[in-house]
Order: sequence, then C-alpha cells, then structure tokens
Amino acid sequence: MMSGRALALWRQLAQPVGRRLCSGGAAKEPAKGWWHSAQFWGGLGAAAGWGMTGSAIYDANLKGPEIISLNMTSVMLVYSSLFARWAWVVQPRNLALCACHVSNVVAQSNQMRRAIQHKLSQGQEKEVQDMGQKAAVGAATMGALMLGGPTIQGAIVGANLGPVSAFAGAAAGPFTVHFWAPMSKWLISGASFLDLNRPTELVSITQYSALTLTGLFFSRYAMLVNPINYMLCSVNIALFGSSSWHLGRKINADYISPKK
Repeated sequence: MMSGRALALWRQLAQPVGRRLCSGGAAKEPAKGWWHSAQFWGGLGAAAGWGMTGSAIYDANLKGPEIISLNMTSVMLVYSSLFARWAWVVQPRNLALCACHVSNVVAQSNQMRRAIQHKLSQGQEKEVQDMGQKAAVGAATMGALMLGGPTIQGAIVGANLGPVSAFAGAAAGPFTVHFWAPMSKWLISGASFLDLNRPTELVSITQYSALTLTGLFFSRYAMLVNPINYMLCSVNIALFGSSSWHLGRKINADYISPKK
C-alpha cells in the first residue's frame, strides 16, 4: 500500500489529468500578441475617446458656437455617460476609457451651454424649448427603466420563454450596460447618417477624426472583452463608415478641391 505522503502526491498529479480528460483535452493557451490583446485595443479606444474630449475642448476655445449640433451634442452626453459605466464594469476594466468619458460629459455639457446661449441670442427660443422637453422625457423614461429593470428582468427570465428569457438574462442582454452602451453609439451613427449632407463648413474635422478612429479601434476591441459584445462591434463598423464619410467630405472641401 502507498504511504500517506505518496498517496497525496498521486492525487495532486492525477487531478489535472482528470480535469483535462473531462474537458476533452488540454486547455488551449490564450492567443498572444497585439491583435489578440484587449489592453492594446482598449488603450487605442481610450486614446480615440480622449480625442473626442479634446475635440470638444478645442472647438470650445477656437470655434464659434454656430458649428455645434444640438442633436449630436445631446447624443454624446448620453453616450459618454453610459460608456463611462461600461468601461468600469467590463473585464478587463478600462480606467483610461472611463476617465475620458467622464471628461467628455463635462466637455460636451459646456458645448451644450454654448449652443443654447447662441440659439437664444439668435431668437431661437422655440428650438431650445423643444430640445429641453425631449431631454426631460428621455431622462424620465431612462429613470423609470432603471428603477423597474430588475423586476421586469426577473419576471421575463422566470417565465421560461425560451430564447426571450435567455436573451433577457444574458450577460450582455437588454438589462445591462453592455447592451445600452452600444445602443447609445447607434444614436451617434444615426445622427451622422441623418446629417450626411451637412454643409462641410459646419463639420468639425477634429470631432469626426476622433469618431472615425473610435469606430475603427472598437470594432476589434468589442471582440476581446468579457462578455464579448457583438452589438458593440456592429455599431462601431457603422460609426466608422458614417464618420469617415463626413471626414472625407471635410478634407476634400478644405484641402483637395480648388477654392472657388
């Protein structure tokens, strides 16, 4: 018979082998290199995010308020608020991205203030009032959903509705910031698509450069985080397309086409 020490050693050696047999073979080593690095792509995404914050600060100091789009600025406020939370809870946590979005909320709030003051000075009180009413309705709706979300989610998951219940209870499902942060980015893409014919003199080259790079970097980053976020990947492909369209028009108008 084995001694007590030999038996303990045998068990230590046998346990990893048993786990490998039950799992169907040896676990694969995670792929290495920059292409598979969440930290690398997350760092690039954070740098592009700081570009958006820097764009708002740059425009606030060197550009007039007439170029500010109330629709885009409102969307950016919602977007950065949600992504600040997402960057905090996603794995691996992205503190640089979180900080840049908190800063962007502050910068975009200042841009919104400048735009509203400009509209009021131009006698456009009705447009400002309409925007304020929409913002109030949106904030009230979001607050109600946040308060009632856990109860609604529990009811749907407990009802055993098959794919519907599975989707409601998913790690990146509709009751998590992993779902709503990318959805807010769809608003940015939508705003860009709605403004495809926006006069180029009203297009901010710094803002759309940052948005184009954000779409490029996050398309890859979304596939490397935990949980994997296909919604985030798809919206960034769309964002890259719409923002690069505006950026290309701006560069063509300002630097390529002959001045008339």
